[in-house]
Amino acid sequence: MNQAPLANAELAIMNLLWQSDRLTARHIREQLYPDATKAQHGTVQRLLQRLEDKGYVARDRSLSVHLFSAAILRQTYAGRQLESLADKLTAGSFAPLITHLIAEKKISRDEIDRIRGILDGRGEQGDPT
Repeated sequence: MNQAPLANAELAIMNLLWQSDRLTARHIREQLYPDATKAQHGTVQRLLQRLEDKGYVARDRSLSVHLFSAAILRQTYAGRQLESLADKLTAGSFAPLITHLIAEKKISRDEIDRIRGILDGRGEQGDPT
């Protein structure tokens, strides 16, 4: 599935949903806009509808107050965005990206060991974050 990247406001909502599982629109608004106005409530509602239309958010309509949850894992979204970046910048190759991250010390020793374990078939691929 090729989903468009998220705008900053959409990503802020997704980060809340990835951290909290299921939230009401009101709770999302209170987290994003602690001093919320009526206009900001409408903004959150529009963003949630847009995310639902794009397939990023699921809405539970079984209760009087709708609950929203992420319909895509953070790891899945991040992976797709990395693939898109690699396609645009390095003709689909991840080697230049990984080499740069290692050279600039953006990947920790533990992360390098984890990657090595995955490549050797010993490690887990999933990461809950």
